[in-house]
Amino acid sequence: MSVSPSSSAQAAREVVAERLRDLRKEAGLTIVELARRCGWHYSKTSRIENAVTGPTATDIRRWCKATNSEDQTQDLIVRSLNAESMYREWRHQLRSGLKQLQDSLVQFYRETEVFRVYSSTLVPGLLQTEGYAAAVLRTSARFRGIPVDDSAEAARARVERSRVIHEQGHRFLIVIEEHVLYCQIADADSMAAQLGYLLTVGALPAVSLGIIPMATRERARWPDETFSVYDDKLVSVELVSAEVNVTQPSEIGLYVKAFEGLRSMAVYGAEARALILRAIETLH
Repeated sequence: MSVSPSSSAQAAREVVAERLRDLRKEAGLTIVELARRCGWHYSKTSRIENAVTGPTATDIRRWCKATNSEDQTQDLIVRSLNAESMYREWRHQLRSGLKQLQDSLVQFYRETEVFRVYSSTLVPGLLQTEGYAAAVLRTSARFRGIPVDDSAEAARARVERSRVIHEQGHRFLIVIEEHVLYCQIADADSMAAQLGYLLTVGALPAVSLGIIPMATRERARWPDETFSVYDDKLVSVELVSAEVNVTQPSEIGLYVKAFEGLRSMAVYGAEARALILRAIETLH
């Protein structure tokens, strides 16, 4: 069973909601009585307890005071903030444009030693050429209705950020599905340049580029959502509506386990280069 990032984020919210519900019941209060003590409508209590609405720090303080459990306040506030930070809407991240999002990751990349990247959809950002990146970001800008399309500048920033792949002190374990090579997100020239770059970057000492062949008969693991693991400390998963950041050690362990399963099915070296060359031939 694959890890669902949206479920992971929701599960974190539900842990807080369940604890708040338990505090109310332990205090012998009904939903209406709790609401009266907190000074809000009882429907808000219901929404919080059912994890429909995330409580604010003030909400938690009032709740704990109403249930005579002030000693639980700080822990619940931290848990709630962590839960909400797991699920960050793309629109909020992109208010300052696509380029700003690329620039914001530069320092984080430099501080990361081991990158594990699996992609079932596109060439990973770390390996993208400027032309390919511009096409990807342009499509994303149109889909998300971003008023200012700075995809060209963002593409240059993404390529600049990716220069970390040439710096010492990092290892890059990258696995992609073979059909990624045939997903023509850009024009033929840009695709040819992108695939050609994969041949170059795949030969770098710090890079392990694996490709899972479409012809794999008995897969040890089915294709998963695209995800990246940074130093066993953070997993980033891209969804249509949001980016989910997973920090729970047990969940990170599941992603690492999934990655190793996917990695075991990939081919490397000459076999991987042969798959890339075959994809390049289809462009002409």
